[in-house]
Amino acid sequence: MLKPSLTWILSFGFLGSPLVLAAADSSVPTKPNIIFILGDDVGIGDIGCTGSDVYKTPNIDALARGGTRFSNAYTVSLCGPSRATIMTGRYLFRTGATNQDAVTNLKPSDETWMPKVLKPAGYVTAAIGKWSQFTLTPADFGFDDGLNFKGSGIYWNTQEKGKEYELNGETLPLRDKEYLPDVMHAHLVDFITQHHDDPFYVYYSMSHIHNEILPTPDSASDSKDLYRDNITYMDKLVGKLVAELERQHLREKTLIVYFGDNGTANLQAPKSTVGGRRLDGAKGSMLEGGSRVPMIVNWPGVTPAGKVCEDLIDSSDFLPTFAELANAKLPEKTVIDGQSFMGQLRGEKGSPRESIFIQLARKWYVLEHGWKLTQSGELFDMSDAPWGEKLVPADSKDPMAIAARKRLQTALDQLNPAGGHLDQGDGSGRHANKKDKPQKEAE
Repeated sequence: MLKPSLTWILSFGFLGSPLVLAAADSSVPTKPNIIFILGDDVGIGDIGCTGSDVYKTPNIDALARGGTRFSNAYTVSLCGPSRATIMTGRYLFRTGATNQDAVTNLKPSDETWMPKVLKPAGYVTAAIGKWSQFTLTPADFGFDDGLNFKGSGIYWNTQEKGKEYELNGETLPLRDKEYLPDVMHAHLVDFITQHHDDPFYVYYSMSHIHNEILPTPDSASDSKDLYRDNITYMDKLVGKLVAELERQHLREKTLIVYFGDNGTANLQAPKSTVGGRRLDGAKGSMLEGGSRVPMIVNWPGVTPAGKVCEDLIDSSDFLPTFAELANAKLPEKTVIDGQSFMGQLRGEKGSPRESIFIQLARKWYVLEHGWKLTQSGELFDMSDAPWGEKLVPADSKDPMAIAARKRLQTALDQLNPAGGHLDQGDGSGRHANKKDKPQKEAE
């Protein structure tokens, strides 16, 4: 058996990608069902196949073995701005969703969201789970179906925000001993069953593993590790979804994407190590642990099995990729920052990104393989990422550093984030009413 450290190195591709176990079949038709699973506060140190030293996720790992894992996937390090980027394919300085509170200003008339792109191509769409900072209802933004809860980390009706949830505009009580993640899963199964013969898109935004970390239905009464219990239950739900798709003979017609909305929460980050080391940063930070997240794509017969793709991905890329899969048109006269990774999904070279862009509030950076440049002009050597980054002296004579600075500055100049919506928050990106509460995770 390989030592854990070597296993991690192999899985992340530093010694070359693992053997591709199955080739993509180009004869498989496009326009698949799409289920986008969004884990809440799930960093790479929380998932087995992305290197966790501590936690076991056999069902999510099975998706990786049967599909392709992207080892350099990034998103905004807080949930609201991250989700706004996923839904619109646009960076925050364009949409104005630069902090948690600003996300509430997004209006259906201002941005074209994922369901409105996919519906003209024949897709029926659902939003199941956390609706969080978004205002109005999923229907207002184009979803055909929605089961949603407000806030984050909602599991039981014993929680302040767990007394009720909304189902297609109707407010329903969460009953005693009723576990909201199970309610969500049951509705997901109902939606899939009802639309068995239609191409569908599901935005499945899970409760797990956001604080408040509470016992799951499977937790022992004397459990000493409820965080592990929650990861295990999240993984169980993923396995139940896959089993249901197989039962309904929809597995070969369905693309499953598993993605984290931001990195591991600060309270849990010290334990969520990879390769025996703590990641640099956590949720809410501008470091690797805040924005580098798990990403797995699995579509039997199309995505190569067991492959690790090292290409850069950021969360704006889902909109153009799903649109290409669906043969749908992107919004006209609108800048879409995302770049389709359809080719890589099929195991082809595709059109890899040269860099990705991350912003939160008044901070941003552009990153390529090995280098990162911030809004203040600081250049970092990322050769030790995701565990650390080394500041390069401004007067460095290293020709590689000089060339990297030039490339990344050109990329920033082309984006010109300072010329877009300027953040009006406190600079943290978090809710204004949470800034003085460091002991609690912001939603």
